[in-house]
Amino acid sequence: MKKATPTNPTAFPSDFIWGAATAAYQIEGAHDEDGKGPSIWDAFCLEPKRIANGNTGAVACDHYHRSAEDVALMREIGLKGYRFSISWPRILPEGRGAVNQRGLDFYDQLVDQLLAAGILPVLTLFHWDLPVALHREGGWLSPKSPDWFADYAKVVVSRLSDRVENWITMNEPQVFLGLGYHAGVHAPGLKLSRPDLLQAAHHTLLAHGRAVMAIREAARRRVFVGCAPTGWFVDPVSNDPQDVKEAWKLSFETPKDNLSDPAWWSDPIFLGHYPESHLRYFGADFPKVTEAELRTISQPLDFCGLNQYWTGTLTKKASGSFDEKAEAYPGSPKTSFMWEMTPNGFAWTCRWLWERYKTPLLITENGLSNNDWVHLDGKVHDPQRIDFVSRYLSALRQVISEGVSVRGYFHWSLMDNFEWAEGYKHRFGLIHVDFESQTRTLKDSALWYRDIIRSNGDGT
Repeated sequence: MKKATPTNPTAFPSDFIWGAATAAYQIEGAHDEDGKGPSIWDAFCLEPKRIANGNTGAVACDHYHRSAEDVALMREIGLKGYRFSISWPRILPEGRGAVNQRGLDFYDQLVDQLLAAGILPVLTLFHWDLPVALHREGGWLSPKSPDWFADYAKVVVSRLSDRVENWITMNEPQVFLGLGYHAGVHAPGLKLSRPDLLQAAHHTLLAHGRAVMAIREAARRRVFVGCAPTGWFVDPVSNDPQDVKEAWKLSFETPKDNLSDPAWWSDPIFLGHYPESHLRYFGADFPKVTEAELRTISQPLDFCGLNQYWTGTLTKKASGSFDEKAEAYPGSPKTSFMWEMTPNGFAWTCRWLWERYKTPLLITENGLSNNDWVHLDGKVHDPQRIDFVSRYLSALRQVISEGVSVRGYFHWSLMDNFEWAEGYKHRFGLIHVDFESQTRTLKDSALWYRDIIRSNGDGT
């Protein structure tokens, strides 16, 4: 993923990567086929009242059997890149040890299908589906977890790096730990004490660093490596410098017990240390960390991924002080997930990340849940998605014109899929999926996105 350079001050770079993204457990299905082991999400879905309507990802979009059809649809849309994740237990059913060659064969075939269609594969090693066998050995609480993850990375990279050059270590550690190990509403459904949560987070960061090292050591060609975090950012109430400063402080210097704030994760990766404001807040609950561990965590990266759908809103009290709210004003525009539409906050997030970490950005996820269905004319009309994405791309165009380096945009998601604890309640896709018949239908937004890609962003 080479450095993208704008051809003129207001255009997207000429080699900008227009893509879409998915995650293995959300689309693949085939949960116990061809030697795959169980993940914590396979197990979590079997627990009563964990998932809306008792849904599971056992079949999901059946992508495991329909990858050729799905790649053909990607090509019809005109995608330049496709971000997907590897199922760890499909490769290593016990999380470590014996390799399941049939699992590797699936991804080997998928990479070939993508390249034959002219689509750049962007591969995520971990998108939340930890093998059950490793969870039983302590999961991310185990000091062995960084070694497990590095060994897994080496297996995948050794097989696929002759054709795959773009690698992402982990997706949203803020979410899989915050919801899965703090709130207990995602797999594996734990509510750890604060010291244990902080220890698991530190092991996760070490695992990221060890994986970066493993990728570079095992790669069979030049590789570009990054991560895909998210975080709770706050949108300034205005462009007044004081308002911007206060929003920045709430975004980067306000610790949260669920570890959703971006600095906790990105400062160690890009700056080589944990933020001082957070260390003071967590105090004695924070585990002992060595300089050698910080050097491992802060392995040089080629890009900083950003998953963002919405931001909180800064509000000014009558007293002149500031407060942080999720809603800008009553009745403000929201998606079907009740997430607020905040393209201005998205622009500020991009600026701040670029200024703080000096690393090119890759928008690894952005999109919305919308109430989509197949209309009587056989089409799926989703003007809200077109309007939403257009606003966010317009914000992205603006920050690129200001000098922020952005290498690409990956829409979430390629297709409607299993939305974790929400089951199949939400539809994020450019492609509508009938989960009974597995019929795929390109939505109006997919056809609109095709035109955006063809014009390299004109019309946004």
